[in-house]
Amino acid sequence: MKPKAHFSESLEDYLEAIFILGGSNVRSIDIANRLNVSRASVNKAVNTLIDNFMVRKQPYGDISLTEYGLEVSQKVENKHQILRKFLIDVLGVEETVANNEACAIEHNISDDTASKIEALINKTKQS
Repeated sequence: MKPKAHFSESLEDYLEAIFILGGSNVRSIDIANRLNVSRASVNKAVNTLIDNFMVRKQPYGDISLTEYGLEVSQKVENKHQILRKFLIDVLGVEETVANNEACAIEHNISDDTASKIEALINKTKQS
């Protein structure tokens, strides 16, 4: 079975949370607390991520990203950081607002667009 090419915003948020929490040996309660969701929601999302070869989990055990899950979560986090930096450094958006908006936007832009935004940030720094 081949994994999906694109995941829902929600699943990307779970992947990003697992990545930020260390990528391996992550407890579901920590994911629930980070995303402000129930443990049942975490369990459902983790099962979907397992089905898509993104994470591994032992019964009643910790959650770890697979190599594929790590790759996808790094892309999501990278887009988040690029957008956050753009909103703060280029547009002057307040940090908390920029972080929330970067989280919403990161799911809806291509890798190419993120690269172009990053190039614009770098160009702006040089000016």
